[in-house]
Amino acid sequence: MNGAGQDLKAELRSAFTSTRGGVMTIEAGAITGKLELVTRPAAGGNGIQALVRYAGARDLYTVAGSPVRAPSAEAHEDAHQRMLKRLTTPDSAEDAGELPVDLEL
Repeated sequence: MNGAGQDLKAELRSAFTSTRGGVMTIEAGAITGKLELVTRPAAGGNGIQALVRYAGARDLYTVAGSPVRAPSAEAHEDAHQRMLKRLTTPDSAEDAGELPVDLEL
């Protein structure tokens, strides 16, 4: 645990509703609806891994652009909040509709 009492290996979770375009994942493509963002330090300490799943489901999908760089493991909560904001902000639209969001730069 760090000085603030937070377990640096802990997962952080937030429920959210996707944008119309959904969230782009590596394994399943775009997923939409009521979702949960799960973040945790990436293996080897190389950033923060971002995963999503349908609310109440077990299967996790890697968000495109994950892992996200973070200045330190202590920045996990800040990175989680930035990712959540990105995943709930609509992306650009094309003739076919709104594009899915991801964490790609």
